[in-house]
Amino acid sequence: MKTLLLIDGSSYLYRAFHAMPDMRSPDGKPMGAVYGMVNMLRRLEKEVASDYSACIFDAKGKTFRDELYPEYKAQRPSMPEDLASQVEAVHAVVEALGWPKLVVGGVEADDVIGTLAHAGEKAGMKVIVSTGDKDIAQLVTPAVTLVNTMTNEVLDEAGVLAKFGVPPERIIDYLTLIGDKVDNVPGVDKCGPKTALKWLAEYDTLAGVMANADKIGGKVGENLRAVLDWLPKGRELITIKCDVDLAGHMAHGMDSLVHGRRDVARLAELFQQFGFRTFYRELMEEGGAASVAVAPAVAKPAPALHTTDDLFDSPAPLGEVVAQALPLAAPLERDYQMITTPAQLDVWLDKLKHAELVSVDTETTSLEPMAARIVGLSLSVQAAEAAYIPLRHDYPGVPDQLDLEDTLARLKPWLEDAGRKKVGQNLKYDRHVFANHGITLAGVVDDTMLASYVVESHQRHNMDDLARRHLGETTIAYEDICGKGAKQIGFAEVDLDTATRYAAEDADITLRLNAVFKPMLQGKLASVYRDIELPVAEVLFIMERHGVLIDRDRLHAQSHSLGLEMLTLETKIHDLAGQSFNINSPKQMQEILFGKLGIPTKGVKKTASGGYSTDESVLEALALDYPLPKLILAYRSLAKLKSTYTDKLPLLIHPQTGRVHTSYSQAVAVTGRLSSSDPNLQNIPVRTEEGRRVREAFIAPPGSCIVSADYSQVELRIMAHLSDDAGMLAAFAAGEDIHRATAAEVFGVSLEEVSSEQRRAAKAINFGLIYGMSAFGLAAQLDIERSAAQQYIDRYFMRYPGVADYMARTRESARELGYVETAFGRRLYLPEIRGANPMRRAGAERAAINAPMQGTAADLIKLAMIAVQGWLQREKLASKLIMQVHDELVLEVPMAELDLVKVKLPELMAGVAALKVPLLAEVGAGDSWGAAH
Repeated sequence: MKTLLLIDGSSYLYRAFHAMPDMRSPDGKPMGAVYGMVNMLRRLEKEVASDYSACIFDAKGKTFRDELYPEYKAQRPSMPEDLASQVEAVHAVVEALGWPKLVVGGVEADDVIGTLAHAGEKAGMKVIVSTGDKDIAQLVTPAVTLVNTMTNEVLDEAGVLAKFGVPPERIIDYLTLIGDKVDNVPGVDKCGPKTALKWLAEYDTLAGVMANADKIGGKVGENLRAVLDWLPKGRELITIKCDVDLAGHMAHGMDSLVHGRRDVARLAELFQQFGFRTFYRELMEEGGAASVAVAPAVAKPAPALHTTDDLFDSPAPLGEVVAQALPLAAPLERDYQMITTPAQLDVWLDKLKHAELVSVDTETTSLEPMAARIVGLSLSVQAAEAAYIPLRHDYPGVPDQLDLEDTLARLKPWLEDAGRKKVGQNLKYDRHVFANHGITLAGVVDDTMLASYVVESHQRHNMDDLARRHLGETTIAYEDICGKGAKQIGFAEVDLDTATRYAAEDADITLRLNAVFKPMLQGKLASVYRDIELPVAEVLFIMERHGVLIDRDRLHAQSHSLGLEMLTLETKIHDLAGQSFNINSPKQMQEILFGKLGIPTKGVKKTASGGYSTDESVLEALALDYPLPKLILAYRSLAKLKSTYTDKLPLLIHPQTGRVHTSYSQAVAVTGRLSSSDPNLQNIPVRTEEGRRVREAFIAPPGSCIVSADYSQVELRIMAHLSDDAGMLAAFAAGEDIHRATAAEVFGVSLEEVSSEQRRAAKAINFGLIYGMSAFGLAAQLDIERSAAQQYIDRYFMRYPGVADYMARTRESARELGYVETAFGRRLYLPEIRGANPMRRAGAERAAINAPMQGTAADLIKLAMIAVQGWLQREKLASKLIMQVHDELVLEVPMAELDLVKVKLPELMAGVAALKVPLLAEVGAGDSWGAAH
């Protein structure tokens, strides 16, 4: 029986592009998708023996589906520029590898695949389709099988039924009912997979469902009846065409799909051009050198943004990322156990005792750290071996489980033993969960989320994405077992077998990821991870656990006051508009501003629906010339303050502690800055009186006060350190006001002669330039002519040539390496730095200047937190570190310790690093956070 192998080239092109890092050829062109395709094709050559094969790609232009339904794929964004630029190279390398290539106009690649699969089956062949597209499941028959090389998934008839809940012959009906959001094919509104499966189980086919539409009750039944006329067209759009005329593309029939010989000379040329050094070397070792007339040595490209194969010959951390992105190894055989008896627990307690490192994870009742209670625990001691201990599952017929309290009591000595090494994914959350049960988790030596954040800050760091990126594993998603939306169930309601597969996998994958990250964390990156991120996670846990006291009554009063101010503004807004309208409605506001009032729309950006935007940036621009947008901005500011803080903060007070416990996130901002949520402390306005009043509601308990310590002009000090500019270094060394000193230099006057207006301009220049502000932006901020703003900038760089030189060097280095570094070695990746889009490239260049300063400032405040918390613990003080906001630390200090803290705190913060300029922290104290400023 002959085999026909069909490759969905378009599917893999996109998937390779998104799976691979932003790899570049020696001349700076994106090559990640090309590399991924080569890797995938080489794997298929090794693993699938075929008599005939074809790699099929979508053709440019419209297809018959666009004529059938003009909105088809209308919502899908155009192909990313960095991917579009790789298509020609992919086609070239596919042909050079000997794969027959098909690109047929007027239809999609799926239709060509369907036609060939149908023809192959009819000719008595075994057909294998290599794809990641769910729609192609409709082609599966006893002779046609799907293979996904990125997830190692194989779908035959039984596999399709197990995955989708319907056999292959019902996939079209199933997809028609639920619709296809990716291709913009509507289904039945509110009909999800469960509803579609229920209907098909009852009425067999789509036709049967439609015939019985009157029998289906509820809102979803109404929705079904509303689209009965549409569904046949929807089905036609989703159905893969299996009778495409391929005569003009396959002159010799099926023999046109015999795999050709590799064009070694062409491959050598392409691999050199793309910078695929390992592929080139292997080609030569396989005897390719004899086929290449002159085989020049592959020039080692300059270090670049994840430079293709050059990564494999260097210790660059992302080399391993690329190596793992499309694994060639078969998946590990998993041994996942469920622990429900004391004897089984004894076995695992012994394993824990002898394991060098154990992965720990909790399954809980809530994502809110202070409220979450344990439903079960999972543990892994070696790759592919893990166990789940269900403790509080609750559903009808649930089997016997171990007692929660007894089990935790038996695990507690190991959990609290600092000598027993543990790893997890975002273990700060699990620390809270254990603390809720009276257990102090100790011995944490690694955290895969933080390791990923240090190695690849620009990527996503959740476990599912990490598993796909580094292990080639598609993990079970939480929504797969618990559902989503209003019908989502709690983890306690998940059956034990399913819970075991899910939870044990989490622990196993985490342990395996940790092994992947180990070799990546070398040198400075290891220091950032070990000396900053891991210890600061412990400090954040302590801060979150303690929380901050909130004055509920003061917030209620502020909410009332803000409400009155909003009513006053609303009246003024309606008076200016000449009518009442919903200020919160962008559509109504658009009609008032650009319709009734006739404000010119030139230069106003448009929304996705084609209307004119009324977002904040638009209103700020209009507010320079028109009073109504200015009032609307003021109204929005008050409304946001009221809804986000004065109304919401009292609702966040913990019923047991009486405090607000914000959650700090380490792995969000690419610069290393912390972010916080519930509440978001970073966004409380400091420049408005109303915002400052909110801070007055953050109070100290009786007998204590709030102490605030804020790094002074830290980013400018970092700029002086990094640029080594003599003028800036001298100004800071002399303790001068840097803005006044800059004004004196730029305006050519003495320090004493600097006016307040000149200092304001100098301040705008100082901060603006490190954020990449142009002359246009500076002119707008200072309300001066652009030419005058350019003169200020030119004079600034004349007086501070070291800064200009640093900026030029940094941009060049960023383009060469693909990243910039903080003073401590944290890498901040800039994927767009050599992209094809000029605006994004310019944005990346601005970020290249600012990121080292923001990142270094983030590292400094984290080191300060570690130093301060260490001092508080060593001295056994009652003072508590309770908040971190931007460059500021906030403490709750008993009055008896106030004098000591006010002296020691700035010393500790200034002493965390030896920069070329002195660090300075300014301290204030008061009965509230607001009063401490």
